[in-house]
Amino acid sequence: MLTVLIFIAALALLGQAFIGLTFFVSCIWEGEKRATVFAGLQFSGMLALAVVFLFLTGAGLFETDIGLTFLVGGLVLGAIASFLLMRRTAANLRALEGTRGLIIGNVKRHDEREIVFARNRSIRPSSEQYRVFYREHPEYEEYDAKRREKGGPLGHPGTIDTPNEGLNVAAALASLSIPIYLSTPDKVEPETHPEMRGKKINLSPEEATERTKGYTKTLGADLVGIAEINPLWIYSHRGEIFYENWEDWGKEIEVRHRYAVVFAVEMSFEMVGTGPHTPTMIESMRNYAKGAHIATQLASFIANLGYSATASHLRHYEAVLVPMAVDAGLGELGRLGYLITKEFGPRVRLGAVTTDLPLMPDKPVDMGVEDFCRICNKCAMCCPSNSIPLGDRAMCNGSLRWKLNAETCFEYWGGVGTDCNICMRVCPWSHARTFPHKVVVELVTRNRTSRRLFSFMDDIFYGKRPKPKAPPRWAQFNN
Repeated sequence: MLTVLIFIAALALLGQAFIGLTFFVSCIWEGEKRATVFAGLQFSGMLALAVVFLFLTGAGLFETDIGLTFLVGGLVLGAIASFLLMRRTAANLRALEGTRGLIIGNVKRHDEREIVFARNRSIRPSSEQYRVFYREHPEYEEYDAKRREKGGPLGHPGTIDTPNEGLNVAAALASLSIPIYLSTPDKVEPETHPEMRGKKINLSPEEATERTKGYTKTLGADLVGIAEINPLWIYSHRGEIFYENWEDWGKEIEVRHRYAVVFAVEMSFEMVGTGPHTPTMIESMRNYAKGAHIATQLASFIANLGYSATASHLRHYEAVLVPMAVDAGLGELGRLGYLITKEFGPRVRLGAVTTDLPLMPDKPVDMGVEDFCRICNKCAMCCPSNSIPLGDRAMCNGSLRWKLNAETCFEYWGGVGTDCNICMRVCPWSHARTFPHKVVVELVTRNRTSRRLFSFMDDIFYGKRPKPKAPPRWAQFNN
């Protein structure tokens, strides 16, 4: 019996030392200097404990009454700790309902004309649309006018990396050209290819779902889910104009489809880690371009099957994608206003295709994000514009959530000349999915004890206000 107890204890100590070693290596790979130091100390302590245990075993300590007491006591404490960290606590029933679980009042459909990006990009001073909009929304006019004087968020003179931002801005704008090109009406709502006209292909919802998801991933999506569309997440009126089709501005958007294929593409850990500097802007635009490429081809695929489909991407949104992604089971809404996925945290960009092709909807998920975000607060503390709220969620437009202040957030973007991504960078869910971080994610999704422990440890190892990392050599801004 003693031999069995010693073997179990030795295996546990060596196992934790192995995890400590993998975390140390992971920190080196991540380029996290502070975390590397603390991880090195942690691994040294774990290894020393295992070596001391083996030495005491060889010395026969555990054959004595005192030694046996320590051995059994240590195993009991280890078992209790493992149970507390690994047990699955009660499910968040609200999260398992998706966005419906967050609705506690009357929700008004979002008007795209009121979105800060649409106001900045589409409404031209002195135009008829300008007069109409600000007559109805005078609260925005002075604020928007001051922001327009600063220029847009993409590399205007005075960016955070001036005077050496030119190369990175050129790369970001190159990627941006793709979603602009793919936002023409014939690409957003593609017609059936001539060779497929009159050949509507009948599929069962199960087969249609399997083929649609498979094709979406083949095109480059990292995550794909299906949602039955809640009309509340379709914009009420068109607000973004890119091809002088001003007759569409303010036009009511009809809810025509029943299903949405929602997908996510991963943003590079290395590039996001530089935020708010210009390399992170390159990564955003690269993923928006990738999302436009996927959404456009997916919509064309569905059209060729004989069904209606509309692509939603950076330069043509008909839907609010984060709540739709929640309903599609891709993740949960976090404090920072982004979707948080189990696989990549908030380091994703979203795209979607709405359609009348019969599909099988996925179920919303409970990953413990609501609880973790309530404990953590790191994104709010690190936000340079104080746009992310502290404290608990509150009702906003009939829905329970943390309400990002889009006005002050976008104003900061205009000041630094990038899309910032600081909140995305510092979020503990954003760590690269190396082996130790995968273990942590599994534990955090299971119970509250792990959420509290690893939120605290993230502050210790990475700091409460982590600093941006150096970009890869090709994207260095030389400041």
